[in-house]
Amino acid sequence: MYLKHGSPVKMMESYIAVLTKGICQSEENGSFLSKDFDARKAYLAGSIKDIVSQFGMETVILHTALMLKKRIVVYHPKIEAVQEFTRTLPALVWHRQDWTILHSYVHLNADELEALQMCPGYIAGFVDLEVSSRPDLYDVFVNLADSEITIAPLAKEAMTMGKLHKEIGQLIVQSAEDPEKSDSQVIQDISLKTREILSNLAPFSEVSGDGEKLVLNFELLKQRRFPPATENFLYHLAAAEQMLNI
Repeated sequence: MYLKHGSPVKMMESYIAVLTKGICQSEENGSFLSKDFDARKAYLAGSIKDIVSQFGMETVILHTALMLKKRIVVYHPKIEAVQEFTRTLPALVWHRQDWTILHSYVHLNADELEALQMCPGYIAGFVDLEVSSRPDLYDVFVNLADSEITIAPLAKEAMTMGKLHKEIGQLIVQSAEDPEKSDSQVIQDISLKTREILSNLAPFSEVSGDGEKLVLNFELLKQRRFPPATENFLYHLAAAEQMLNI
């Protein structure tokens, strides 16, 4: 198009047409339709079943960290392994449809780390093992090469596991190990459980003073007398969902 018109204006017109109408037409290449390229297919490119096969019940640590919008660092010496693994993780919290938390290849240099640390929660991939000695960068560290998951000391209180987490972990493993189920069906099973957990917050929520959003009534939550680990998790989940009155 640039060779034909000698101006970037025509190129920009096509770009804006895709952005606003989802369509771009050209004489040489026919029509491009955004709806022919469903973003969700890209989201499903990785395999949840492979992750569960590698980490088993410990997958629930990753699910919990993502639910609470914690900082996850993934290490493997091969960038391909890091990228394939990290791009799959946001599917564990499918209800958010948020792949912007993904930083699949980060270097240990000041500029990149400064940009990373400005993000409230993220999944960051590294090929340098030195990152394991930087607990200021993560709440959960995944050594993909050794199949090990470590929770940083400062994150242990928020990440305390209880009966609820055991139930979630068993559901994830059971679904992923079913040979009849595809990755998308496993994601659907996890998503249904996730929505069930989020609905648990509804009875303890009330409209904020300004009437703009739902906030957690912590006293109501305490009166329900959940096991300590469940109450703790629901409180931190409310914080992640911006339901605390600050």
